[in-house]
Amino acid sequence: MKIVIVTDAWKPQMNGVVRTLEMTINSLKKSGHIIEVISPSDGYWTIPLPTYPDIKLAPFAKSDMKKRILAFQPDAIHIATEGPLGLSARSLCIKWGKPFTTSYHTKFPEYIKARFPFIPIRLSYKFMRNFHNSGGRTMVTTESMVDFLKDKGFNNLSAWARGVDTSQFHPEKRFKPKDVYEGIERPIFVNVGRVAVEKNIEAFLKIDLPGSKVVVGDGPQLNYLKEKYPDAYFLGAKFGNDLSRHFADADVFVFPSKTDTFGLVIIEAMATGTPVAAYPVTGPVDIIPDSKAGSINEDIRDACLACLELDRKDAIAHAEKYSWDAVSKVFYNYLTPDYKPKHQKHMFLISYILKLILFPYNLLKK
Repeated sequence: MKIVIVTDAWKPQMNGVVRTLEMTINSLKKSGHIIEVISPSDGYWTIPLPTYPDIKLAPFAKSDMKKRILAFQPDAIHIATEGPLGLSARSLCIKWGKPFTTSYHTKFPEYIKARFPFIPIRLSYKFMRNFHNSGGRTMVTTESMVDFLKDKGFNNLSAWARGVDTSQFHPEKRFKPKDVYEGIERPIFVNVGRVAVEKNIEAFLKIDLPGSKVVVGDGPQLNYLKEKYPDAYFLGAKFGNDLSRHFADADVFVFPSKTDTFGLVIIEAMATGTPVAAYPVTGPVDIIPDSKAGSINEDIRDACLACLELDRKDAIAHAEKYSWDAVSKVFYNYLTPDYKPKHQKHMFLISYILKLILFPYNLLKK
C-alpha cells in the first residue's frame, strides 16, 4: 500500500509518539509498503508551541500538503496528531470524501488543563471528540483507553498497542562497560522522559526513598525541579545506547504520569530488566498487573519499594510480548475503514478561531 502519515510530532523531537511512528513506519517499509510522512520538519515555516518551545508547529502547510497528497495518490491516510498539520489533513480528506484514520496518543485535554487551568477540560474534550469522530477509526493505545474514550463520546475506537526494540533495550547492557550511575548511592530510582508538568515528575521527587532519585531527560520544568529538589540527580537527555544503559543500570523505573495513554518507556525499562513503579491509571493498569514486572499503587512510594523485591528476569520476559512487527500489522489492518468522512459540528468555528490567533504570524510570513 501507499500510505500517507501526517504528524505534528516528528524528529528531531524525541518522545513516545515519535518513537511509535518511527518504529511502525520502519516495520511497514520492511513489509514492502511505501510511506510518505508529512511533518513540521519538511521545510515548513514553523512557530514554537506556547509553553513548550522545543515543539514546532507548521500552521501554513495546507497548500503544499494538498499538492503532496495528490501527487502521491495514497491508498490510505493516517492522521497521527491533532495539531495544525492534522487539522489541515482532516479538512482535505473531508473535502475530498477520502477515508482516513486517526490515533489518540496522549490525553491532551489533561495536558492543556495542567498548563492552562482556566480552560475547561470539557471544551478540550469536545474539540478532540469532534476531530476524531470525523474519521473512520481512532486507534488508541489500550483497551482501558477504549473504555475511557467511549465514556467521553468517541466513536469507532480500536486498541493499537506499542512495541519495544529489544535489540536496543536489552538486559545485557546492564553495567557494561561500567555502571552509568557510578558514584551515586543505590538503590537507583529513575524517571526517563520529557520533563514537563503533565508528566507529574514532582510526585516522584517529593517522596522519601532509600538511595537516590534520578531524572533523565529535558523539558520546560527542568530548571524548576532542579532548584526545588537539589538532592535529586538531573542527568539531561540521553539517546541511543546511552539511553538504553540508563534504563538497564537503574534498580527501579518510576512512572508517575497520570496523563499518558500507554507509556512506551514502561516496556523499554522492562526490556532491560528494570521493574516499573506506577500509579494505577491508563497505561500502567494495562501493562503491569499480574506481570511480576512492576507494581502499581495509589501510594507510589509503596510501589517503588515493592519493585525492589522483584526478579529482573520477569520484567524481561514480560517485555518480550511486545513486538513492533505485531504492532505494525495491527496498524496496517486498521487503515482502510469503509465509511465516508463527514463534517463535525463546531469544527468550522474552531478553525476560524485558530486562523484569528495565527493571523499575526501569517502577516509575518508574508
